[in-house]
Amino acid sequence: MLSQLQAAGTRLSMATTSRQGLQRAQVLSLELILLNMQMPKMDGLALCRLFREAPATRHTPVIFLSAASTVDERLQGFALGAADYVTQPFVPEEVIARICIHLARGERHATRLDQSGEKALQDTDEITLRATMRLIDQQLDSPPPLVDMARLVGTHGKRLTAIFRRRLGLTVYAYIREQRLRRSQELLARSDATIQDIAELIGFRSAANFATSFRERTGMTPSAFRQQIRNGGAIDCANCLAAAERTK
Repeated sequence: MLSQLQAAGTRLSMATTSRQGLQRAQVLSLELILLNMQMPKMDGLALCRLFREAPATRHTPVIFLSAASTVDERLQGFALGAADYVTQPFVPEEVIARICIHLARGERHATRLDQSGEKALQDTDEITLRATMRLIDQQLDSPPPLVDMARLVGTHGKRLTAIFRRRLGLTVYAYIREQRLRRSQELLARSDATIQDIAELIGFRSAANFATSFRERTGMTPSAFRQQIRNGGAIDCANCLAAAERTK
């Protein structure tokens, strides 16, 4: 297939490892990525998760190649933004046809700047951090254990912890606690959900545990916070200011 692509005038860049693929993708203006699902150390799903956090590859179509495809695996790939999925063994002509289709649709990445003008990230630690933060936000009520979380973003627990400490000054679990507090403030200010429902939505086992943690962190109960927000009063808590501003 590679020789056929080259014969068609396609410029190719090959990567033998996931980490090498991520690094090359940050410095090349890629129109499409062919990604093997099964790779050592970091599988294709983890690498695709990182691609979606980097401005240089955020909008680049990804076609997965897999020898052992399952419905669940394919659904995970599509959930991460994969454009297509080809099961091995494949017919080279079919893969080439799929590549042409996706390029013809204009699903290409023609610039190293994303739509907001942000510079392309070349720091893999920053990409890993963003991918983990998104993963936590999506599963805030029940985030994976540290080992599984690290695997899902293509690294290991010690390195992931080190990245969070260097970039945020927090452990992964401390970040999760902070995010739960911020999410609870948003829900209290913007919704009529009960305290019990909010506690469950952000991962607390009971409303009592949530209320205790919220009061320790903010100096007031969740009910008092909600009432003060709705009365238009100022919140004497630096961590509550963002939530208060968003309700205006």
